[in-house]
Amino acid sequence: MILAKANSESVQDHWPSFDIHSGSCWWVLRTKSRQEKAVATTLSAWDIHHFLPLVKAQRFIGNRKINVELPLFPGYVFLHGDRDHTFQIDRTKRLACILSVDNQQQLHRQLDNLRKAICFEASFDPYPYLSHGVWAEVKSGPYKGIQGKVDRETLPSKLILQVDLLQTAMALQLDGSLLTIL
Repeated sequence: MILAKANSESVQDHWPSFDIHSGSCWWVLRTKSRQEKAVATTLSAWDIHHFLPLVKAQRFIGNRKINVELPLFPGYVFLHGDRDHTFQIDRTKRLACILSVDNQQQLHRQLDNLRKAICFEASFDPYPYLSHGVWAEVKSGPYKGIQGKVDRETLPSKLILQVDLLQTAMALQLDGSLLTIL
């Protein structure tokens, strides 16, 4: 089980709205090894909207147990800005590549679902990417409004939150009676 938290306390307040006419769009930054936090820190310093979902984990160093925060999607940071912002962060030499996003609305919706779950410190379990499944929405409780897929072959107590561009998924454990099929 993975406990997730946002990369900043203000991710709830500074979430960009989806507007295809604003000139800003989502970009996926593929970072070099272990550079996700450094890229996010740089983007924050430059006041550029981004999203880096982090998970809490315990690591052992010698006989000591320490708590660390690791990226939910290792090697990826999501930037919401224009092409100049991508060129600006690319000059830091911390990126492997920049991926453009064809379906902006879909990625925005998927990241927003993750953000909402993270704001409530949701517990995620890694889950295989689903090419099938039924769309469902949480109808009540703290996760109200979050949409994802329900795998027909498993119990309906898992809402699968996916990022199609990365073909990754996380399962959000909840009571199946809170879900309504879309």
